[in-house]
Amino acid sequence: MDSLDGRKFRAVADTVGGEVEATTEFTYHEKDGEIWAEYAGGKISRGYLVGTRTGDTLDFRYAQLNTAGETNTGHCVSRIETLADGRLRLTEKWEWESRSGSGTSVVQEVR
Repeated sequence: MDSLDGRKFRAVADTVGGEVEATTEFTYHEKDGEIWAEYAGGKISRGYLVGTRTGDTLDFRYAQLNTAGETNTGHCVSRIETLADGRLRLTEKWEWESRSGSGTSVVQEVR
């Protein structure tokens, strides 16, 4: 499976129950099974994620600051798939740890 290092992703649609929107952009990094990313856009002023990768599965924690000045944290497990055009898609099952709520989102690589 291809490295995530330097790849940019955006949500396919706004996430119900979450703060990620189609305008939120993620920049991923990867080295030796570790993954991390910065993200921002839409309702999110600044966000970070850090975790691990095993095969096509990512397991990470995220922390973010929204445009209302609130901080939130959560846990996410994502599955990587390759689209027909070679771009990557992440299907994510996430849950807040700092508040109630959970859901599923999809982000796709942008070129």
